[in-house]
Amino acid sequence: MINCIIVDDEQHAIDILQHYIHQSPQLHLAGSFLNPVEALQVVNEQKIDLIFLDVLMPELSGIDFIKTIRQKSRVILTTAYAEYALEGYDLHVIDYLLKPIRLPRFLSAVQKAVEQIDRVREQDENDYMFVKTELKGKLLKIELDEVDFIEGMRNYVAIHTGGKKILVNTSMKNMEDQLAGKQFLRVHKSFIVPLSRITGIEGNCLRLKEVTQPISIGENYREVVLGLIKGKLLG
Repeated sequence: MINCIIVDDEQHAIDILQHYIHQSPQLHLAGSFLNPVEALQVVNEQKIDLIFLDVLMPELSGIDFIKTIRQKSRVILTTAYAEYALEGYDLHVIDYLLKPIRLPRFLSAVQKAVEQIDRVREQDENDYMFVKTELKGKLLKIELDEVDFIEGMRNYVAIHTGGKKILVNTSMKNMEDQLAGKQFLRVHKSFIVPLSRITGIEGNCLRLKEVTQPISIGENYREVVLGLIKGKLLG
């Protein structure tokens, strides 16, 4: 089931989309919002897979809404103005529905959304790894989204997760190779961090969400780290 919401400043437009969603067994309507600011709070606090989002709204435009949300919700734009389609696609929206929205066109957009969300869920199910701990013969499953950071030690690699430190009998190079393509970044000869945990940079150190320890940036990694962070800056 796909959790979705509707964000539109016109009740008539919401009513039409609600009617269509209730005819789509893959969708579960988690809420409808005339005020995009209220919807933004819900999206950032709950697991919302799909947003039916109007472009022109007085308090916050749909384009600015997309740029503001923190989680990876998929978006289908809805509007009466076709000229906004290009900007929407630049923001990687799934589809663009031109009002008045017809049911066949709506169902086509929903099918695209279902296919994309199913692919992401399938990938997420594989976002784990098995590691050989310091105890001989013991394999432990590590959920990647629970990793705070990874630290290289003299004879082991320490995986920091939820306040615990799991010692793994491997090298930082092997760990880096195992995490390739998994949104982790080596920032120092002794540190690998999940990109989603980075909250800021102070001098030669990174700050990570829910981690009190500052993470040093190695001189050989500094250019890549700073380039990545600058590429994420808004404005």
